[in-house]
Amino acid sequence: MSEEEKSGWFSRLKTGLRRSSEKISEGISSVFTKHQLDAQALEELEETLISADLGPSTAANLVHEFGKSRFGKDVTNEEVKQALAGEIAKILEPVAKPLDINFSHKPFVILVVGVNGTGKTTTIGKFAQSYVDHGLKVTLAAGDTFRAAAISQLKIWGDRVGAEVVSGEQGSDSAALAYRSFEQARANGSDVLMIDTAGRLHNKNDLMQELAKVVRVIKRLDPDAPHATILTLDATTGQNAHAQVEAFRDMVHVTGLVVTKLDGSAKGGVIVALADRFKLPIYAVGVGEQAEDLQPFMAEDFAKALVNV
Repeated sequence: MSEEEKSGWFSRLKTGLRRSSEKISEGISSVFTKHQLDAQALEELEETLISADLGPSTAANLVHEFGKSRFGKDVTNEEVKQALAGEIAKILEPVAKPLDINFSHKPFVILVVGVNGTGKTTTIGKFAQSYVDHGLKVTLAAGDTFRAAAISQLKIWGDRVGAEVVSGEQGSDSAALAYRSFEQARANGSDVLMIDTAGRLHNKNDLMQELAKVVRVIKRLDPDAPHATILTLDATTGQNAHAQVEAFRDMVHVTGLVVTKLDGSAKGGVIVALADRFKLPIYAVGVGEQAEDLQPFMAEDFAKALVNV
């Protein structure tokens, strides 16, 4: 990414996180008006971070680290923001990992899962466009066989980016389609196969078992597949994202997260809480509908945008 592109993305990220950053920024301003950092100020700062969906445990840890070196000292709003951004970046750095394609697997199979409405199909389309732009051959599998709209949406993305789409009749068996798409991707020499799945509530056991069946069927063709499993999370769900990560991770071995719809959320701080608790890679974050609005997750950029520095 060029410096100009980085600057443009950071600007979009800050704009997308505006609702989240305003909550934190306004909270800090109400607490700190250049006076000594005392116990009451730290308690109010912790409450501010919890209200921005960083979660009680993460907020407490951040405030503890922040207070260790500054307790009893005069601080300004900007100094607090800068220090917080630094502490948040420390939490996020270990999970800021792109989804790397292992070319020893051909195709490299990526399964995309998540609850209804988290943007799985759009995420697949955006990843596919990036892969095609880098010269890779991509096959897409329309594994959300429950919704005709999802099948047609994936076909539109396939046409747009130049990727072959494997689909079936609405209501057909999604595991069988995944198997067929794997065979077809092998036959046509694809580098990457991305498999869409139907949105399913993480607390509906029968639907989660169907997802496990898709994984079992794929493994018949390659015991190591899927080689990556992306869980898409809608940032507007806030703390409910924790339950989603737990359920999908236990069922299908999630390898990393993509967090969408940050531009519509005041709960962007949940990314910090997820990183702190689960330690799963965050492959990318999204702040809009365009392909360029989904970008690899950058810890320092996100931390600065979240606290508006």
